[in-house]
Amino acid sequence: MTHRSWFLGLVLLIITFVAYQPVQHYGFIWDDDAHVTENLNLHSLHGLYQIWFEPSSDPQYYPLQLTIYWIEYHLWGLQPFGYHFVNVLLHALNALLLWKTLQRLEVKGAWLAALIFAVHPVQVESVAWISELKNLLSTTFYLAALLAYIEFRPLSGKVQTVSRRWGYWVLAIALFLCALLSKTTACTLPAVLLVLIWWKRRSVEKADLQALSPMFVLGLTLGVMTAWLEKNHVGASGAEWSLSFLERCLLAGRALWFYAGKLLWPSPLIFIYPRWEIDPKVWWQYLFPAAAIVTLVWLWSLQKRIGREPLVAVLCYTISLAPALGFFNVYPFRFSYVADHFQYLASMALISLAVGSAAAICGRAGVCGRNLGSLAAAIVLLMLGGTTWRQSHIYQSPETLWSDTLAKNRRCWLARDNLGDALLRAGNIQEAVGQYEQALRIKPDYPEAHNALGLALDRLGRMQEAIEHFEQALRAEPNYAAAHNSLAIALYQQAREQEAIEHWKQALRIQPDYAEVYCNLGIAMERAGELHEAIEYYQQALKLQPNLQSASEALARLRATQ
Repeated sequence: MTHRSWFLGLVLLIITFVAYQPVQHYGFIWDDDAHVTENLNLHSLHGLYQIWFEPSSDPQYYPLQLTIYWIEYHLWGLQPFGYHFVNVLLHALNALLLWKTLQRLEVKGAWLAALIFAVHPVQVESVAWISELKNLLSTTFYLAALLAYIEFRPLSGKVQTVSRRWGYWVLAIALFLCALLSKTTACTLPAVLLVLIWWKRRSVEKADLQALSPMFVLGLTLGVMTAWLEKNHVGASGAEWSLSFLERCLLAGRALWFYAGKLLWPSPLIFIYPRWEIDPKVWWQYLFPAAAIVTLVWLWSLQKRIGREPLVAVLCYTISLAPALGFFNVYPFRFSYVADHFQYLASMALISLAVGSAAAICGRAGVCGRNLGSLAAAIVLLMLGGTTWRQSHIYQSPETLWSDTLAKNRRCWLARDNLGDALLRAGNIQEAVGQYEQALRIKPDYPEAHNALGLALDRLGRMQEAIEHFEQALRAEPNYAAAHNSLAIALYQQAREQEAIEHWKQALRIQPDYAEVYCNLGIAMERAGELHEAIEYYQQALKLQPNLQSASEALARLRATQ
């Protein structure tokens, strides 16, 4: 690299860290507990084994992401600064890799495109949210794999076939596998490579298909595995995901334009956007997929006049977004069909197209055009960077995140429920009750809100009301293990021991690794004088959760009396 390249790279890094400086001081939010703060797999070598070889031991099977968390946990525990620093560092690295990739593809304005990607506010969700490490890490390996493949088979000029180039092919496959093990949305890489090959070489050779076939196999295999886990382990199944193929096409068309619109005008940015009503009976909903098809046909027909670049960029954008367009069930579709972090990778294509086109136009306009282009670029960067700085502040805490979401999407029942959880943890029980009740007015069959409201009412001493909400949670979702546990505790407190034990046992039938339930059964057996059974339950609880203090203390007490 030249001194100029080193300087530009350093500038890109500094600007990225300055734009995201606020997040360094913030904490954990939402499902960071499942991935980090309450993830027992991060605590031991056995947990690391489970991360890799027991796919259902974590919410999603992204073992490389969780391995990074495992390393971070052993470096700085649960201090959020380290986790945020790694996220920002990876985002900056992705911008550098994008710059390098665009240079290799001979795209004009490569550095500016990378910088706009780095400071664009739609990326804040991926960077400021610790759980989205998977997005950042997967993109790092994705771009590195792309660059390695280009070294193996250059996209333009003479394709070298000397044996030393096969090392880059092996490296590309290995990096692609790392990308998949971070987040399987990277499965789109071989298809994107085919588009880039067609662009640069004007045709796709048999050798390209052969070289890319292992990537297609790996992507399909891990993609199918992720789809199965999303449905059967995470819970992306049921009425809320039962869309027909036509409805999914309508959803996909609308999502394509939504994400492009947010890149063009990133306001408002909402952590959870309103969930659209997809209805084939509504005529205007067909305009979105129809406009997408017309755009592709139009760009195809204009190749000779404007070149292949616009068509290639739109194809890469569409392919990269494919996993999140609605053709595959993912859990977030329960509350929204779109999210800013879904387009982290795909945004690179349209940003590069916009910057490359502007650079070409300014270049043809002479010195005056270049000066005006530089001024316009500076203004755009300042606007985007300022918006990113402001948007970062909503990730300060769960309270700020959910309050901001509700200010922009007042009917977001999930935000109401999560704000209630945050208030409950802070000891504001009455305010939490109000949020849960509002969530249930919006979505009366929301089992998590019924369970949470029951727990809050229990703390206020309104036991009978709490039991009613636990029962409503189970009517809405009979296989809700946490509600069975909550109801069992309430029943046990009312001396209805046998009913409580039945609910605990039902919770274990649904969720066999529920350590807290084993501990509760141990307490019930101990109080009933069944000490041998109590010891067995406590031992099972500690086997599942070795640091469960209540079970550890109870087991020590029982052994001391024997």
